[in-house]
Amino acid sequence: MSDEVKVQENEEQQASAQAASDEDAKQAMANATTLKKGDTVRGKIIKVDAEQAFVDVGYKYDGVIPVKELSSVSIDNASQAVEVGQEVELKVVSNNDAREELILSKRAIDSEKAWDRLHKSMEDKEILEATVAEVVKGGLVVDVGLRGFVPASMVERHFVEDFSDYKGRTLRLRVKEMDREKNKVILSQKDVLDEEFDKKKLEIMGSLQIGQVLDGTVQRLTPFGAFVDIGGIDGLVHISEMAWHHVEKASDVVKEGDQVKVQVLKLDPEKEKISLSIKATQEGPWEKAANTFKSGDIVPGTVKRLAAFGAFVEIAPGVEGLVHISQIAHRHIGTPHEVLKEGQEVKVKILEVNAAEKRASLSIKETEEAPPQEAKPERESRGGDRDREPRERRPRGDNTANLAKDIAGNENVSLSREGLSMTLGERFGDKLSKFK
Repeated sequence: MSDEVKVQENEEQQASAQAASDEDAKQAMANATTLKKGDTVRGKIIKVDAEQAFVDVGYKYDGVIPVKELSSVSIDNASQAVEVGQEVELKVVSNNDAREELILSKRAIDSEKAWDRLHKSMEDKEILEATVAEVVKGGLVVDVGLRGFVPASMVERHFVEDFSDYKGRTLRLRVKEMDREKNKVILSQKDVLDEEFDKKKLEIMGSLQIGQVLDGTVQRLTPFGAFVDIGGIDGLVHISEMAWHHVEKASDVVKEGDQVKVQVLKLDPEKEKISLSIKATQEGPWEKAANTFKSGDIVPGTVKRLAAFGAFVEIAPGVEGLVHISQIAHRHIGTPHEVLKEGQEVKVKILEVNAAEKRASLSIKETEEAPPQEAKPERESRGGDRDREPRERRPRGDNTANLAKDIAGNENVSLSREGLSMTLGERFGDKLSKFK
């Protein structure tokens, strides 16, 4: 006998034995006592329509699984839960032999098994995959063998305003909380995403270098700057690093989704922080000013600040030059406030631009025509001096006496009054003797 024939005979014998076994089981079920509520049976789906599924459990008549007993989550059609030919384990909900009505539940068996499985999954921190069955107020309902709930704050790492397109999506979840008595299961996808993000962040941070220039995508804006994705992790561009000029708010420079070039300024692996700069990848205002302005140019400017020694005038975004007080007006002024005020628009002449030192010297008065000088009065001749009336003069002797008298009567003089008066008298006496 050939091997082929032997194999064929073995297959026929096995099929015959299986048929006999199925028949025996069916006969045993038929001869058994009536199925009662709570019994567990196995069967095969033989028909599916919108509201129910019919199943052969080897009993005297077929059982029915209503659509509400097919799944722990809401479904619109029985075909969403089972298909013809599928083998299922079921629990008897009710049985009426007189009416040949056997109601079964797949949901009850699935739920019992799910509790044990989910409890182990939570202990092992296992990642589960589940399909979003419903979008409800406050989050998402998923089918994990029973009704599971994913709060809105635990769906993504970022805020999601509208979840309407999440129905039917498959999420990767981790069990966070279980309460069998309350039939409550809380799951989170955010925990899974956070762990993956942190792992990837450490890997990427290890490959970054300070000064490195990267392409990035603006993810979100905050009052203090913008977070930019640089290949799976976010770095912060502080508002002071967004542009060379003063920036009031990040949205004045970028918007979410913009592609930008950034330079790595600082890495802090311990705090897992990355500081980035957009302005560092752009030509600085002083470098640009050095190429734009030259000595002698007259340009418009805005007075930004006033100081005792002059005024600071902005001639380009991020470029301020000093107009020294001597270069503000042709006439003498005590303070710049006499002529200028902050915010005033003026014209200035470029005296010097030093990009390396970020310094510019400017002049306002050299943009204006100097006023004509007033004629100085002529000095009177010596002869005229002689014609003046002579001043009244006291005799020199009287002056000496009076001066000594004033000093002698001055309480603030710390020297000896007598010594001082004698000395003065002697000195004035010597002088007077020359005129005798």
